[in-house]
Amino acid sequence: MLIALLALTSGTLSVAADSTGSKAAEAEGRDPVAPVSGSASPTADAGSPEPTAASSSPEPTEGGNSPEPTADGGSPEPTADSGSPEPIADAGSGQPNTDTSPSFSHALPLGDLPGWRQVFAEDFTDGDVGIGEFPGPIYGQRWSANYKDGTPDTAAQKQPKGQRTSGYYPSKVLSVHDGVLDMYLHSENGVSMGAAPSPRLNGATQSPYNSQLYGRYSVRFKADSLPGYKVAWLLWPVSKQWPQDGEIDYPEGDLSKVIYAALHGVGPDGHKFDLFRPDPSVPFTDWHVATTEWSPGRIEFFLDGKSIGVATSMVPDKPMRYLLQTESCLTGCPAPETEGHVYVDWVAMWARN
Repeated sequence: MLIALLALTSGTLSVAADSTGSKAAEAEGRDPVAPVSGSASPTADAGSPEPTAASSSPEPTEGGNSPEPTADGGSPEPTADSGSPEPIADAGSGQPNTDTSPSFSHALPLGDLPGWRQVFAEDFTDGDVGIGEFPGPIYGQRWSANYKDGTPDTAAQKQPKGQRTSGYYPSKVLSVHDGVLDMYLHSENGVSMGAAPSPRLNGATQSPYNSQLYGRYSVRFKADSLPGYKVAWLLWPVSKQWPQDGEIDYPEGDLSKVIYAALHGVGPDGHKFDLFRPDPSVPFTDWHVATTEWSPGRIEFFLDGKSIGVATSMVPDKPMRYLLQTESCLTGCPAPETEGHVYVDWVAMWARN
């Protein structure tokens, strides 16, 4: 295994790469489809459409490796229901994407691309890290667990202290083994547990760890089908001004349903969102690569190398930070016995030239 530090002409890229070659993967993809649009005013009504998991992201705090969970682990940002509804689609009805361009690869992409300068690449091959130890010495320069144990997630922020049924518990969830970041989603003592790790750029020691104005973000992932658990791997405004400064979520969705992307901003009637998804629908249970390209006045979402939609309105123009936010209880809590895994094979980031 080779660890490389590549000095680029306009910046520095820290890379953890496996010299033995890329991991085996499927090549899949679909043709572009038009977005589904909607608008809504933020509401605290528990019966409202599923909010984007990022909409009330707590402020990151160090200490994600707390040995024991606490009931109230952090002071979150103000809750803002972003209102991303779950697309209505049977997770079993979608067919695997089979028409990806032959040039598309599931291997960790290394190096600059036209218009983009690579600033981060991670494939989790530097060594294993047990549950309760992430990021540890091996990955600590490149990753933060973000939240200490017991920090309320989106759903828990609406619940009284001492009665929360979900939250971030990185010391109970995150590990690295066999070349993947493993999020072990499960419940303990009536609390369903998630995590929201974040890449660090250039060894940043304070939040936001990876603030950028525009960027390209790509991640290879798969998950067990876990009703009640969801991902919203997102770009969240550093200003915390939501929805004015926007929000970009991809991939997003309940892990028992289908993959989609969501873009949040402000329309004439207040908070507005656009949704993008492949056609046919694609579940989380196979390996996929989700890529977001965020440029001035334009965002494009790709799944396995194929565009699933382009946005030219509500495009954020303020710095944002990137988190792999994984949580629960937004459309009903998972059953106590529901448990399983989200696997992250690699993460890559680029800055706009």
